[in-house]
Amino acid sequence: MASGRRRCCCCWWWWFGGTAWVQCLVCLRALTWFSAAVPGGGAAPLAIDTSRYYDYANLTELLRATAAAHRPLARLFSVGRSVQNRSLWVMEISTTPPGQPSPGKPKFKYVGNMHGDETVSRQVLVYLIQYLLQSYGQDERVGRLLDATDVYVMPSMNPDGFESSVEGDCSGEHGGRNNARNKDLNRSFLDQFELGEEEEEVEVVEEEDVPEVVAMEKWIKENKFVASGNLHGGSVVASYPYDDSVTHKPVGYYSKSPDDEVFKYLAKSYASKHPVMKTGKPHCSNDPSEETFTDGITNGAKWYDVRGGMQDYNYLQGDCFEITLELTCCKYPMASDLSMEWEKNRDSLLSLMEQVHIGIAGFVTDAVFGSGISNAAIVVAGIDHNITTGSFGDFHRLLVPGTYNVTVVAQGYMPVTIFNVEVLEGPATQLNFTLQPQVAADNHTFETTTSTEFRTQNVSEMEDEHQSRATEPESETNEPANFRHHNYADMEILLRKYATDHPAITRLYTVGKSVDQRNLYVMEISDHPGIHEMGEPEFKYIGNMHGNEVVGRELLLNLIEYLCNNFGTDPEVTSLVNKTRIHIMPSMNPDGYEMSIEGDTSGVVGRNNSNNFDLNRNFPDQFFQIHEPRQPETLAMMEWLQKTPFVLSANLHGGSLVVNYPYDDDAEGIIVYSKSPDDAIFKQLALSFAKENSPMFEGHPCKDMYPEEYFPRGITNGAHWYNVPGGMQDWNYLHTNCFEVTIELGCVKFPLAKDLPKYWKQNKRSLLQFIKQVHKGVKGFVLDATNRKGIYNATIIVAEVNHPVRSAKDGDYWRLLVPGVYKITASALGYIPMTRNVTVVEEAVEVNFTLSRVTDDHVSIGDQGMTNSSAEPGEEFQQLVRSLSSEEGLNHLISSARVDLSLDRYHDYKDLSEALCGLHSNYPTITNLTSLGQSVEVRHIWALEISNKPGAKELKEPKIKFVAGVHGNAPVGTELLLAFAEFLCILYGKNQAITKLIEETKIVIVPSVNPDGREIAQEGQCMSKVGLTNVNGKDLDTDFIGNSSKQFSKMQPETREIVKNLILNQGFTLSVVLDGGSLLTTYPYDKPVQTVANEETLKYLATVYSNNHPKMHLGHPGCPNNTDESIPGGVVRGAQWHGHMHSMKDFSVTYGRCPEITVYTGCCNFPRAKELATIWQDNKKSLLSMLVEVHKGLRGLVTDKAGNPISKADIILNEGVKVLTSEAGYFHVLLSPGPHHIDALAAGYQHQRKQVFVSSYEAATSLVIVVELDNKLFGLPRELVVTAAGATMSAIFVTACIVWCVCSIKSNHQKDGFHRLRQHRDEYEDEIRMMSMGSKKSLLSSEFQDETESDEDTLYVNKH
Repeated sequence: MASGRRRCCCCWWWWFGGTAWVQCLVCLRALTWFSAAVPGGGAAPLAIDTSRYYDYANLTELLRATAAAHRPLARLFSVGRSVQNRSLWVMEISTTPPGQPSPGKPKFKYVGNMHGDETVSRQVLVYLIQYLLQSYGQDERVGRLLDATDVYVMPSMNPDGFESSVEGDCSGEHGGRNNARNKDLNRSFLDQFELGEEEEEVEVVEEEDVPEVVAMEKWIKENKFVASGNLHGGSVVASYPYDDSVTHKPVGYYSKSPDDEVFKYLAKSYASKHPVMKTGKPHCSNDPSEETFTDGITNGAKWYDVRGGMQDYNYLQGDCFEITLELTCCKYPMASDLSMEWEKNRDSLLSLMEQVHIGIAGFVTDAVFGSGISNAAIVVAGIDHNITTGSFGDFHRLLVPGTYNVTVVAQGYMPVTIFNVEVLEGPATQLNFTLQPQVAADNHTFETTTSTEFRTQNVSEMEDEHQSRATEPESETNEPANFRHHNYADMEILLRKYATDHPAITRLYTVGKSVDQRNLYVMEISDHPGIHEMGEPEFKYIGNMHGNEVVGRELLLNLIEYLCNNFGTDPEVTSLVNKTRIHIMPSMNPDGYEMSIEGDTSGVVGRNNSNNFDLNRNFPDQFFQIHEPRQPETLAMMEWLQKTPFVLSANLHGGSLVVNYPYDDDAEGIIVYSKSPDDAIFKQLALSFAKENSPMFEGHPCKDMYPEEYFPRGITNGAHWYNVPGGMQDWNYLHTNCFEVTIELGCVKFPLAKDLPKYWKQNKRSLLQFIKQVHKGVKGFVLDATNRKGIYNATIIVAEVNHPVRSAKDGDYWRLLVPGVYKITASALGYIPMTRNVTVVEEAVEVNFTLSRVTDDHVSIGDQGMTNSSAEPGEEFQQLVRSLSSEEGLNHLISSARVDLSLDRYHDYKDLSEALCGLHSNYPTITNLTSLGQSVEVRHIWALEISNKPGAKELKEPKIKFVAGVHGNAPVGTELLLAFAEFLCILYGKNQAITKLIEETKIVIVPSVNPDGREIAQEGQCMSKVGLTNVNGKDLDTDFIGNSSKQFSKMQPETREIVKNLILNQGFTLSVVLDGGSLLTTYPYDKPVQTVANEETLKYLATVYSNNHPKMHLGHPGCPNNTDESIPGGVVRGAQWHGHMHSMKDFSVTYGRCPEITVYTGCCNFPRAKELATIWQDNKKSLLSMLVEVHKGLRGLVTDKAGNPISKADIILNEGVKVLTSEAGYFHVLLSPGPHHIDALAAGYQHQRKQVFVSSYEAATSLVIVVELDNKLFGLPRELVVTAAGATMSAIFVTACIVWCVCSIKSNHQKDGFHRLRQHRDEYEDEIRMMSMGSKKSLLSSEFQDETESDEDTLYVNKH
């Protein structure tokens, strides 16, 4: 066919006269371009050439040709590019058509040439590709392997390094090991172990420096590879995980993975087939120690410690079992050795691939729909490493021969365990699981098979000795006989009777009184009443919250009777009482009950308490401000719930028949599904009650009253039904560890007494089953590593679930979760956090955390005078933050920093001005005094900056402002800030910790925002409002109306100056405002009906201040005007306390992008001067804690790939709060401890997302975000758009050429056709035959295709 094209060109060249042939030649060159781009047809199998190395161009050409010759068995693709823009080629070899899924077929991969100068791996993998493709259909072993396996081979992960390495370099002295940015790719993956205590800091590897690693990590995570081999050079041995250890001991430490036996098995499968490796004696000339390896294998870390290796990453992040294979002593041997190395490794390469089929394999499917369940965890008892199912529910779990118990866990399904699964040598045991949704039937069938026989077993047969469900008939129980309505006196007598009759398991107590002074009784039922037993969860039932909804009241009295009478005789009751501390409150609203009427179906008489307030609209709400005063019953409940570590609760109501779960309302106040972070477990809890109550489970509760009402499976989200602001169940969830649901028990609110037995029969099983749910999820202890004592108030955080719980006084905790696999972190102030991967099954899993204290050995914060340190300033300061965050850190600082400050008088404006000038005069090197502006009466609003470089811009330093005197009648804050400023100045240069804090922080103190109001306020006036406003009568904390020019003009002078010169133009990281009138801390927003996107962080900052105050954290301000006020933890959202519009706090957060908290320093606005010293001592530690806290969170830099900073980039925190980078690209944001998502968005650049973990004791996590130019046009990849446009233009051009050629031919033919016919008849007939085909298609038909490469073709291939 080659002559066909040449004849065509020669003929046309001769044919066209003048310039016509030039245009045609251009056209034909375009056709040649297209021909080169179109893959050729089939080709004969290629021979394996082992005589030379392939550079990148040769390798690319060979792989392309091989893929083209073996379609569709082979597919060539790239997973990414190197630093120097070379493709990371992968050859996929599979009998499954390209692009088609292959469920049930395991994936295996080989990766070579990770170190560019270790080159044998690159070559043998090329030979392996050719060998597999040529042998398929001819070699039975290869055919069997490829029919059952998807194989992926990457010959070179480091093509740049290879290009710079030198043939014959055995030791790597000529370079090429690292990538083009001199990074070792096998030290650049995410590592599981932190640095050792005595290790030097290792170099941080940035993503832009290792695009090869980034591409590999993505490829590994996106594919369910089962096994893998990473081929290296420099020795002859098979190495297996772990590659490093927690100690990072350089050599000799065996770092065992949970699958150590499997990894040894895989390593031996390779080594045993290699003639040199199996001897265990490489005899490398570059190893004078003559190291030996038993059976030719070694644990990676035992050989030598490799931090950031790829094989560990595969195992921990990708569920892929990878081993590392060292093939030759010489890293880059001469090409003459390649044939021999291929022969040595061929059988080993095949053998390792075959091991992908050992262990267990099968599918996990949904019992209802039959579809595969993806991401289900395959848990093997005794092996602390799970794998997950693929998108079709398929799994392959490598195991050595033995007997195993295997559990499958999937969210929303009942977990299933198959016991005594036998794994044999050879093909995997087939194990198929069918999972029931959590509300479906209990009995299901599973299959467990070997490759030769199937055996089907029923779960009840396999698990009869393991399942807790008894198969025998239920034992006889003593049913309640007391079915009547009990008024208050009757209920009281009944409760006393059972408390007296069963003293060993009961305790009757009261949590408070109602408006009419009736006791709010609680019956505790436990095997040790009155005692919180360590590790035992606490449960509660609440009834009769609405006084006329009485079924719950009577059912709970029946339940008390049932539990007491059956303890010790009925196994179920005995187990519940022994394992659970149960609290039962029959009536939360005894006053309302006394007013209600028997037979009331849907009325409201007696619903509210004696003050006519609905108690289920009286709790603080997350979305709305509750204006009604807190009722005695509400306050009693809140205090009780704060003191007792309840885990689970139900609030029993009447009027419908459904279980209702949080949230009960939403920010808009409309009927919409308002999902809590724990929506999954709430649905499971609700279903556990509803499915035991047949009428409820049917979902049509009150057909006569509400015929259209339907609740699928008898449950509903609260707000999806109707909005209930101020409800108790949401308050339980948001302010305590307790998960509460609301249960509507019947359509009739106050049924006749004769119907009560029916209600007991209908709800008995539900009541018992719901109590059992307290034993689901995760439980355990958080312990101090030093003394093994429990840590109180430790935070338990589940990744991806934004709802922490806290440990009780003994360090015990309970965290309700649906079955699944979770990453759980325990942290506590002054301790190093610990994270564990946990698999939750049907019953609670015990997971204990032992936390190590943060020590202050590194920095002596009590030193007087400065000491020389060998540590870098950054490292030294991080150690200081860690030390000050330890349990006693701030106490040590305060005890070492004794300064005698005379707080015995107040400062009026003149005294304040003189004091500030005095500070600046005496400490000019660290202070700068400026006026932000003037008040209405032309008094200066002073701002004192304290810094080692006052007045200078420090872009990297966090800035904190302390503000006081917004209300002139509350000048305590002014005096505290004046004392604080003097305290810092005096200790600068004398106390190391204070000095470092000043050097690393920009501190701005604004002691009096409202100096005019302060001048008319009077000492000793606790409640007076004289001086609260400015002289124009405006409360300045309601004057921050917006940031437009028009709004500025409407502000008071004081407000306007604070906004323009402080809030908007100084880039603060944190703001603390001091006020008076109570003893608590509030966080944004003050505006009612305002959702808080970053509430966890804002609340955390307020909590830090409160916890460091000796009284505030107790939560009882005890102010004379509100003696019963209870503020849990001393912290509350502003809108939930005294909500108002246009506050400085809200403005700072919204427009200044700075978190701000307001501290109320005492009940008296203007106490006597003699009290100032005590107030200073109470607040000193809290003020210092803010100086430490401003250095935590996350700080970072956003740059482009060239390192240029990106200013005004949006940094989005947890998909909510936004901050902007500074002009130098920096940002610093405070975040609550735990995991956070960070998104970086900059105009013209690609979106970047990072996940960070913020510690409560460490200095800010540092992060550099490198953004790449947005490579998209019209929402599509730029390359695709350009290619498509180019192809379109080329097609238009070629078409135009063809049309022009045809027209020219016709024209020339008309001119001298007879002459040419006489002289060149044969050629002319050929042309006429071609023209008769009459289309572009004919020019591209096979008749004119040249299947050999012309010079032009070769040039094109080499260029690309």
